[in-house]
Amino acid sequence: MSGNTPEPSKNNHPTPSVSDVSNDLRAVRLLRLQELRAQGHDPFQANWAQTHTSKQALEAFVEGQDPGPEVSIAGRIVMQNDMGKSSFVKLLDRDGRIQAYVRKDVVGDEAYAAFKKLDLGDIVGIAGTLFKTKTGEITVRATRYALVAKALRPLPEKWHGLTDSDQIYRQRYLDLIVNDESRQRFQL
Repeated sequence: MSGNTPEPSKNNHPTPSVSDVSNDLRAVRLLRLQELRAQGHDPFQANWAQTHTSKQALEAFVEGQDPGPEVSIAGRIVMQNDMGKSSFVKLLDRDGRIQAYVRKDVVGDEAYAAFKKLDLGDIVGIAGTLFKTKTGEITVRATRYALVAKALRPLPEKWHGLTDSDQIYRQRYLDLIVNDESRQRFQL
């Protein structure tokens, strides 16, 4: 090496902090919001013709009935599992969680492509029939869905949740989303 060339430093790129990562995720979500608006979609419909809550839908399921009863649910996406041409999502509403199954050949290519762009925290409405998966979980087989409200900020990391007590009290809405105990205490 010549004497004028600086030695490469291992610390040229600092490790991004949690707030940097959060801001990057927010920037991605803002871009998705702009794309939705450019395509003529309203990302904040604030309404869905809901016929059942998660608890009511689970109670409406009748073992051995295929297809099961038609339900229309709405909730916040708290888990996504993409399996190529189909996806499983878990929705959280005021009564609890319910799983939904969305297939490309049922909702259509364009709608499924838009569905795959949804983020954790987005609020969606899903209509379809109930069925039981191979693992025994009662699930909504989606025939249609709609984005009700786009989440612009990411939810806290799944496994650790909210651990900072100051953040729990200052951002109560976030605690109610991710903490089942807090939500139950608030409802009581």
